[in-house]
Amino acid sequence: MSSRPHRKERRSGTKAAARTWPRRLLRWYARHRRVLPWRSRPTPYRVWISEIMLQQTRVDTVAPYFRRFVGRFPSLPRLAAASQQEVLKAWEGLGYYARARNLHKAAQRLVAEFGGRLPADLETLRALPGIGEYTAAAIASIGHGRPAPVVDGNVLRVFTRFWGIGADIRSGSVRGRLAARLAPIVAEQPPAAFNQAVMELGALVCTPVRPACAECPLRQACVARATGRTGSLPFKSRAKPVPHHDVAVGVIWRNGRVLIAKRREDQMLGGLWEFPGGRREKRESLEHTVLREIREETGLETTCGAAYCTVKHAYTHFKITMTAFKCGYVSGTARARAAAALRWVRLPKLADYPMPRANRKVIAAIEKAQRSDAGT
Repeated sequence: MSSRPHRKERRSGTKAAARTWPRRLLRWYARHRRVLPWRSRPTPYRVWISEIMLQQTRVDTVAPYFRRFVGRFPSLPRLAAASQQEVLKAWEGLGYYARARNLHKAAQRLVAEFGGRLPADLETLRALPGIGEYTAAAIASIGHGRPAPVVDGNVLRVFTRFWGIGADIRSGSVRGRLAARLAPIVAEQPPAAFNQAVMELGALVCTPVRPACAECPLRQACVARATGRTGSLPFKSRAKPVPHHDVAVGVIWRNGRVLIAKRREDQMLGGLWEFPGGRREKRESLEHTVLREIREETGLETTCGAAYCTVKHAYTHFKITMTAFKCGYVSGTARARAAAALRWVRLPKLADYPMPRANRKVIAAIEKAQRSDAGT
């Protein structure tokens, strides 16, 4: 028996799959989508908060933060009326604090210029602090039902595999190509459901390592699956080495209080409070670093005692190993030479101040040391 009819039938089936995959994707999403707190009432405000939080952060990490944040600021006007310190405190531990500062700035602008509502227009959304192409499309499509394609990391992975696109995804042109190709498809589907379905597929099935192709609703028309390239797509060029810095900070005690410094608005982690200190210079001991940095930043002369702890922490573009020393006040008046403000605070009151995670670990080490001293 000739095999030609079989090949023709298979080709026609593949073409049909290429035309009907959006419907299969939506059916899959209706059955398998996760129950997430921001999906229960997808208002533009809740979509905005969740999408900002989800940038570079895992869903399971974001969920409790989202609940607490919208509980504290249930509406856009409430967020705008809060102080930056309140917003940063509610965000504390989630990282990438510029996101929180931009949320607050955008909320205040939205109240002043748009009556406290998030617009549906993409160009207007993109002009707001902290809102780029992806977040604008998410707010417009999921929050307002506008036909705007959303292209995040999950979407990049799904469609570079599905369409067999081998270009480097570090290049911004790949996102643009996918958005242009998806635009007419999104226009024919329920935008909110379609965009969330693709992102969910990337999170649950079309994963970075060992994708579950047998469970994928797009498998019949997927180029990467057909050509054995699910392991090599998407292609991402090697990242540059991440620099590392040794940092020393001082927990300066005076009359039962410790000194903390508020970072300037134009600095990384702007608006957060921390123990004074800085990077170690070449051929410098950490003890010398902390004394020098305290003198330069605050004008104080101090002593350097034992280390409370050493903390390793990774930021987006660099890593640090931070050692925190117990320091004693000797002389001088504290002046904010490199910070927005300085404040002497009793240890229990530090919980009221928004601080980076690394500094919270230092506080835990101080409390442990005090409990140890009390027990001896």
